[in-house]
Amino acid sequence: MIIKTLKLKGTFEISLDPLKDDRGFFMRTFDDSIFQEHGMTTAWVQENHSRSEKKGIIRGLHFQFPPYSESKLVRCIRGAIWDVFVDLRLESATFGQWDSVELSEENKKAIYIPRGFAHGFCTLSGVSEILYKVDNYYSKKSEVGLAWDDKSIGIDWPVKKPVLSEKDQNNLSFESIVARYKGVPV
Repeated sequence: MIIKTLKLKGTFEISLDPLKDDRGFFMRTFDDSIFQEHGMTTAWVQENHSRSEKKGIIRGLHFQFPPYSESKLVRCIRGAIWDVFVDLRLESATFGQWDSVELSEENKKAIYIPRGFAHGFCTLSGVSEILYKVDNYYSKKSEVGLAWDDKSIGIDWPVKKPVLSEKDQNNLSFESIVARYKGVPV
């Protein structure tokens, strides 16, 4: 595993290193001791599997408020996605900034996103499957969505007219989230 620190404090790109032979490959996708060396949460309580069946779907940008905030470890096991995360931690020097990493079946990368971030992704292939571990349980009443196309955030998505769920079409602007919630306490 190669761990690369990203521009938003607490986020990491993880390059997995498969051992290949004529049968296929084997790779470690998580190692508690390596993650702890980098200060990453490792007490996963839930793992989720998402499948999207069209190119150009945007899911997100989702987050949960305390006490249900989540750290995530995200990996694409089929197809490809453009994974995006926005820093909503009020006290952070990068509050309101975003970053992204392409995750794919081919590049075998994962992304670690700590609590206090909105997270979403855009599918880059016809079928995409994502596995992600979280360190807290889902709470519908604590979930909020940030609008994918918020101009003050300025995410440069790879699609201009995405396929969105009804829920994601009604996500809040960054300005509304700041006015209503003052950011996400961590």
